[in-house]
Amino acid sequence: MWLMESNLAFLCYDIGRLFRKRFGELARQTGPTGTQWRALLVVQRYPGINQGMLAEHLDVEPITACRMVDRLEQANLVERRRDPNDRRAWTLYLTDAAVPAVNDLKAHGLKVLEWMTSDLTREEVEMLGRYLTRIREKFATADDTSGYLEAHNG
Repeated sequence: MWLMESNLAFLCYDIGRLFRKRFGELARQTGPTGTQWRALLVVQRYPGINQGMLAEHLDVEPITACRMVDRLEQANLVERRRDPNDRRAWTLYLTDAAVPAVNDLKAHGLKVLEWMTSDLTREEVEMLGRYLTRIREKFATADDTSGYLEAHNG
């Protein structure tokens, strides 16, 4: 079976790693680190996200996300606001100064993505996107791994 021989999970991880590396190289030219840029993109996608959820999206420890937000706030790229529902929590928003820079970075990311998929037809890219979306949705909606364990140990 192709999945077992080539290890699809490793392939997906490696593609993500290589994309982050190329994206980080572009990001370095504009200031913040690649991880900081990813943080800005998450905040743009989810305005009002709290630092804990940001850490989860970036797959970093909460203290790491907090320090990153400190630096982004000092650079006037992110604004912290008190969470109206929890006085202990902070919500995050992009500043007006961050919006043009983030839009430029999204354009750079799109160029990398177009380069990565330039050997595929438009239909292949669309099909790949649909397949990967289905896989992500399965992970995102799974309550636990018991279905996996039952299917493979049954």
